[in-house]
Amino acid sequence: MTQHSDTWQPTISLPLLRQRAALLRSTREFFALREVLEVDTPLLGQRGVTDPHLENFEVLSCHYSHPLLLQTSPEFAMKRLLAAGSGSIYQLGKAFRNEPPSRRHQPEFTLLEWYRVGFSMHDLMDEVDDYLQQLLQLKPSHLISYRDLFQDYLGCDICAANGLEQLQAKLQEYPQVADLAQRETDFDTLQQLAMSCVIEAQLPTDRATFVYHFPISQAALAAVCPTDTRFAQRFEVYVGAMELANGYYELTDAAEQARRFSADQSYRERHQLPQRQADERLLRALEYGLPSCAGVALGFDRLVMLATGQTDIRACMPFSIERA
Repeated sequence: MTQHSDTWQPTISLPLLRQRAALLRSTREFFALREVLEVDTPLLGQRGVTDPHLENFEVLSCHYSHPLLLQTSPEFAMKRLLAAGSGSIYQLGKAFRNEPPSRRHQPEFTLLEWYRVGFSMHDLMDEVDDYLQQLLQLKPSHLISYRDLFQDYLGCDICAANGLEQLQAKLQEYPQVADLAQRETDFDTLQQLAMSCVIEAQLPTDRATFVYHFPISQAALAAVCPTDTRFAQRFEVYVGAMELANGYYELTDAAEQARRFSADQSYRERHQLPQRQADERLLRALEYGLPSCAGVALGFDRLVMLATGQTDIRACMPFSIERA
């Protein structure tokens, strides 16, 4: 008699599956009380992201002359809804990123993304904090600017004329990154290395840490800070070393967005990455008029990890990619 493996079974336990369902229910109740509309946008699209740090999965079909792309986030489609007058909206659903699996990442995952019309970046940070306190029973959050974070945790002023040299020298004091820090000369790469390998491990676990006002070189789709153009109105949220969410006061300038898409393509070309055509529908929506708003994307499976004390994301979703 043939022996069958047990890989048909889910990767989540039934008690955790019930906890996950309760968190999904609490999330929808959180937005219902605030009268934020739930929406459902396509997973397959004709355009992907130009962001050089993200890659779409491609889907081939005999009915189309070009690959369709699984979306890394519902952001572009949700912004088109906002431009059409939807008002504040949220989405709780699947997203896909063509990256190797790890303890904190699966190529298919659940993303909570929401946009609040009329909110500033700080208004949205307050709401994210309310959500995390409610679902994770955390203390009120710690807010710190990106520049102050590097000063407090590494003793570096990233805005100084010799900021790159300061950071290189400081990182060489840490054996786990010393060799790479000595060779690396890209300032943004060094900052990301410092965040992921040195700073994150020192952040508190009993409250969320909101890091805001990222350097303009890391603006992504965030608006420029009006009081200091060296920085963008972008924030990231951590609980301990777990990066949980990324938010912006949203860029509404179509010309600036087109310029950033072009800069992404230049970066991709320099680093021999696949070219991705800019999403012209998003640009047209921005030209039509995106309302003043702030938005955030939060990794829901990571939230489940924190709520249940798990250290591997596979234990917090019904089926990991290995059993899909």
